[in-house]
Amino acid sequence: MIRILIAEDQRMLRGALALLLDLEDDIEVVGQACDGQEALSLIASLQPDVCLLDIEMPVKTGLDVAEQLIELGSITRIIILTTFARPGYFERAVKANVQGYLLKDGPTEQLAESIRRVMKGHREISPELIFGTLKEENPLNAREREILSLSAQGKSANEISAMLHLSYGTVRNYISEALNKLDAKNRIEGIRVAEDKGWL
Repeated sequence: MIRILIAEDQRMLRGALALLLDLEDDIEVVGQACDGQEALSLIASLQPDVCLLDIEMPVKTGLDVAEQLIELGSITRIIILTTFARPGYFERAVKANVQGYLLKDGPTEQLAESIRRVMKGHREISPELIFGTLKEENPLNAREREILSLSAQGKSANEISAMLHLSYGTVRNYISEALNKLDAKNRIEGIRVAEDKGWL
């Protein structure tokens, strides 16, 4: 029996998915989580074989959870479920070594088959998600992403320079370079572009 944990913040979708997967002879849904933090707690206590993670959840995203599980050396296999073909998301999923990266709107039978294949050591990725990510690579370097992320949290250039032990001018240069790469007129537009593409 393949033991599954489902982490999805939309209760109706989570319940429907659990109900449908439970109908499979060889799959048992052992737990359900409504956010990434709860998912981590349940994975630690239930030790499921496979965890289905929604990519966008409160507290911690599915990608945050996948990255943390890698750091913890967890043996639970991870399948990310998404509706977004964003290049930055795919890059992070690959780096987090997830075993599955699938579209939410696929049939349940296909998801069940993907779960079985993942259990046999295969990697399952929806072709549409791969093609959607081949268009653009993230132009931002690690420092530009860090500074833009802090800026997205409402931090001023002065606050960021104090936090990162950089001069005010250096922070302004990083922001300016990031906006230039994103072809954005200002910081708000730059943050929106980067977030829309999954680059932050």
